[in-house]
Amino acid sequence: MIQERYKLWSEHSYFDLETREELRALTDLLEIEDRFYMDLEFGTGGLRGILAAGTNRMNIYVIRKATQGLADTIREYGKVGMAKGVVIAYDSRRFSFRFAQEAALILAKNGIKVYLFDALRPTPELSFAVRYLQAQAGIVITASHNPKEYNGYKVYWEDGGQVPPAQADRISEHISARESWVDLEPLLEEDARAQGLLITVGEEIDQAYLSQVKDLSLYPELAQEEGSTLKIVYSPLHGAGNVLVRRVLNELGYTSVFVVPEQEKPDQNFSTVPYPNPEIPSTFDLARHYGEQQQADLLLATDPDSDRLGVVIRNQKGKYEQLTGNQIGVLLAYYLISQKKALGILSPKATLIKTIASTDLADALALDLGVQVENVLTGFKFIAEKEKELEEKGQGDFQFGFEESYGFLAGHFVRDKDGVIAAMLVAEAALYYKQKEQFTLLQVLDKIYQKYGYYHEAQTSITLKGKEGKAEMEQIMAGLRQSEIHSFAGIPLERIDDYELRIGKRLSGDVPDKTYVLTLPQSKVLRYAFTGGGFVMVRPSGTEPKIKFYFSIRGTQPKTVEKTLVQVREDLLAKVSQILGKSLNH
Repeated sequence: MIQERYKLWSEHSYFDLETREELRALTDLLEIEDRFYMDLEFGTGGLRGILAAGTNRMNIYVIRKATQGLADTIREYGKVGMAKGVVIAYDSRRFSFRFAQEAALILAKNGIKVYLFDALRPTPELSFAVRYLQAQAGIVITASHNPKEYNGYKVYWEDGGQVPPAQADRISEHISARESWVDLEPLLEEDARAQGLLITVGEEIDQAYLSQVKDLSLYPELAQEEGSTLKIVYSPLHGAGNVLVRRVLNELGYTSVFVVPEQEKPDQNFSTVPYPNPEIPSTFDLARHYGEQQQADLLLATDPDSDRLGVVIRNQKGKYEQLTGNQIGVLLAYYLISQKKALGILSPKATLIKTIASTDLADALALDLGVQVENVLTGFKFIAEKEKELEEKGQGDFQFGFEESYGFLAGHFVRDKDGVIAAMLVAEAALYYKQKEQFTLLQVLDKIYQKYGYYHEAQTSITLKGKEGKAEMEQIMAGLRQSEIHSFAGIPLERIDDYELRIGKRLSGDVPDKTYVLTLPQSKVLRYAFTGGGFVMVRPSGTEPKIKFYFSIRGTQPKTVEKTLVQVREDLLAKVSQILGKSLNH
């Protein structure tokens, strides 16, 4: 099958000359195998992969086939679904605009209306646009914070959230049912426009979106009066956040914003950073340089599709400290909940939603402030789904949601993580504490730790590529599941939750039944909860060839907590090495 596919793609005239020549130049049989041994999988949210020719890569032919699967699914909703149409956005990556065009014209070929943005836009604005235009679905072409070699294709549904499981499965079924690779041709752009099937959108949606972002401000008067006193250095990391992040800050009154000039414009090679990921400290090197020049209070960076936000704060000694995703999430949760409470506008059904990979500190803080907490599986789509469920059942009023991987959301008008909203809220929180309480965000965080205990979190990822890597990930999960683990680095465990089997087991406490059923959906996750707070969690990534290990340690002294985390990590990785029978590079 591999050789047949390779022959088809490297010889058939349906594939452009560049594709055929790229494939014919390959001499590595393992590379050919990896490109053709499977189709790039349409997962829970869509596709993500390396840009190259082949069925297991990202290219226009894979985009066409996936889009035809989406078109077949929308056609099942009849003329109403087809007329409601699909909104398409894209970021600054290689081939993003080309992929967006291909998707638009395949949909148009199927008689489905398409709204295509006139330039690159943040992913959260795509979520908003689906709701605003009352579309049937949405597509965003992005690989978020992945390396430059990647691109992706994310599908959203009519509520603005990532495509739900039932529809995702249906799209996948349609893709799988289409055996031929050579029978999909997009409609010509001029024909699509002449038939009213391709419509360009832009400024109207920007204005509507930004208006709602600004409505989330708790103290707009403070921003207008004192916003210029907060010095901010911002980097869009060559991506889609540049225009809207700057615009919302400026319109609210944050006029002392310096944009990193080397990272302001789109650059598909992300040439100033190793990875365009605001989680990585070196991503802020240029921002730190300009921060020191400007004596900035705050450094902000959004990833290429501007759904994630990284934050660096200047401490009392004038040095810059980067916050983790958990710390940003805790600070924003504390700011929003405590200030709404003080203003008398906190809903009696106020709810915080976070993932099981995110810090337990948020649970302790929210519950203390009288806010209910919902924990969901890793992935922001689950936060958005829970928000929708609470809204429909009248069981909660969503205030804030976050995940440890730099994803944050407030408000009811977007159904995905939003770096634009997060940037505005971080700026407002920093200004409020600076002007009203004479604290930096770092000092506020320390106050939170003093009250609820010190939590220190970290994540380690191990890259395991290709077919062999996939098998090794499965081996690790199976080996851990079969191991009798009662502690890490001598710290006793309270319980183990196995989300693949959907069974939890209590390891401490005098209860007759040690096992219990987990209510969250099935997922390849093992979570080990420590007695007294904190956890270790293991999960293969759904979008990258990596297995991820999450660590959260609670204690009373910061240095002790950090030392303990290192010991816990080494213990877990030693267990994983034993399962694989080899040492790990991490």
